Amino acid sequence: MAVQLDLTSIPTQAGVYIFKDGSGRPIYVGKAARLRDRVRSYFGAGAGFKADQLVLEAGDFEYIVTGSEMEALILEQSLIKRHRPRYNIRFKDDKRYPYIRIAWQDDFPKVHMVRQMRRDGAKYFGPFASSQAMYQTLDIARRIFPYLTCDRKITGKDKQPCLYYHLHLCTAPCIGAIDKEGYRKSIAGLVRFLEGKHEEVVGSLKKQMAEAAENLQYERAARLRDQVRAVERAMEKQRIVSKTPTDQDVIALARKNGEAGVQVFFVRQGRMIGRESFILDGVAGESEGEVLGSFVKQYYDGVAYIPAEVLLSSPIADQNLVGDWLAKRREAKVEIAVPRRGQRKELVALAEENAAQMLEHLEAQALAEEGKAVSALADLQERLGLEEFPSRIEGYDISNIQGQMATGSMVVFKEGRPTKAAYRHFRIRGVPGADDYAMMKEVLRRRFRRVMDEGAKEWAELPDLILIDGGKGQLSAAKEVLDEYGLWFPAVALAKEREEIFKPGQPNPIILPEGSGSLHLVQRIRDEAHRFAKGYHERLRRKEGLASVLEEIPGIGPRRRKALLQHFGSWEAIRKATLQELSEIKGMNEIVAQRVKEHLDSGQNSSGDGGKSG
Repeated sequence: MAVQLDLTSIPTQAGVYIFKDGSGRPIYVGKAARLRDRVRSYFGAGAGFKADQLVLEAGDFEYIVTGSEMEALILEQSLIKRHRPRYNIRFKDDKRYPYIRIAWQDDFPKVHMVRQMRRDGAKYFGPFASSQAMYQTLDIARRIFPYLTCDRKITGKDKQPCLYYHLHLCTAPCIGAIDKEGYRKSIAGLVRFLEGKHEEVVGSLKKQMAEAAENLQYERAARLRDQVRAVERAMEKQRIVSKTPTDQDVIALARKNGEAGVQVFFVRQGRMIGRESFILDGVAGESEGEVLGSFVKQYYDGVAYIPAEVLLSSPIADQNLVGDWLAKRREAKVEIAVPRRGQRKELVALAEENAAQMLEHLEAQALAEEGKAVSALADLQERLGLEEFPSRIEGYDISNIQGQMATGSMVVFKEGRPTKAAYRHFRIRGVPGADDYAMMKEVLRRRFRRVMDEGAKEWAELPDLILIDGGKGQLSAAKEVLDEYGLWFPAVALAKEREEIFKPGQPNPIILPEGSGSLHLVQRIRDEAHRFAKGYHERLRRKEGLASVLEEIPGIGPRRRKALLQHFGSWEAIRKATLQELSEIKGMNEIVAQRVKEHLDSGQNSSGDGGKSG
């Protein structure tokens, strides 16, 4: 069924348009600054596969004119939330996310978990990606700020408290153990704690503790002391990510094999106080900007708090409009930015890495839970003609730029799942120039020499299959090394362009069925080996860049440079070091340390980190 429209009858004002199926159920909701132009784009040449499918499936069409594009955006989100049209990008879980609700409008505010925010005078925190994540937050908070959860009418005259009072999880206003003013002051501390204002909470508690001690209320002072310690322990677990006391949400998108995941970091007063992960549906055929933009709009349509800054991994559609909408909701300016350098960029990169790892974890979890890993391996064994079941597969890749700082990687998958403790990387040392085949030989020789010649226990477990990233040339290099050591297990190469698998002595490549578990598995191993090799290569380049920066500083020779690199490891760590810390490094003095500080603070930038080598 294909919907028929008279495009000239559609108005040119801003509004929302709705495609419906034959039964009248919305299958897509969109908004437009000019309705006629936007809807026309679905019927033109090159509209795209998703648009073509939508038009073919739609049996009805409706539009709603709004007073502005901002109103259209708000209505669009409301309709998506209500109908969950299957062609819209949306949260994967078909449920309402949980919130913490503090009934602030009541004399004795109680704390509960709810699935929906209301305009009822209560304070809300969330949404949380799962009930488990929310209850973990509440478990910490309640031990610091005990609160009511029961349905008792609070008179202060009950004969005995409930069990939570004896467990120190409630202050028992029901029996008059705390008055209304004291209870609300404690809940105000809980609110500040959930907002991430931990330094403010500690300051307030210490002030109360001093007053209690001064008034000889030693038992109360001791309780407040314990609260201070609990907040400080919670703060110790939080990473300081900004020098300025800034409130930020850091949002990054990752995509893989048709899945899309988003990681949100919550930075409050310069500290990362938590994070949440979300999986999205309906992302096929959509650009990164469209996917991330849809998430941002849906997420902030239901979020309890909007910070001053929202940092994104990529630009989104309607970024200025979304920024104005957030500012209107926050009743203050909101900056939406895609950082290109510096500390904010590093924070976004960390969120991206976490989003990617989340997808990796979910993919591996799905394979394990559904028994797909075993069937994928069995299918791989059959299609490759392997004599042994490939329980342990080792993937190898090389990363270099014209032979510079070349690195190799070994990743290990057991029973179809990554075993990251067994991963190894290699710094190529014996190959001049950009000879990938020779580099692959060096990596494999070093890997198998560890166990065959040296008897190293951590290398002793041999693979059932070796997967090389590349074609026939890389495979020949690998086979040569295996023959040198008299090793019997098979090796294959996966060529990326057409996803062809090559076997030694077999002229024609093996093509695994598209969408099969065996193909997904070898692609995962190949991609993981590439990521691991590339990551090590980039770290070496950054470290080399730092060495070059240090060489420019008068008085920093090879020995001092090496000492600084070994001790601090990155540009950021050296830049953050105090003058005294720099001066105490072997071979340094205060004058040279001052030169280092001045030079790095002038804007030079590089960084690095490490990893296991083979």
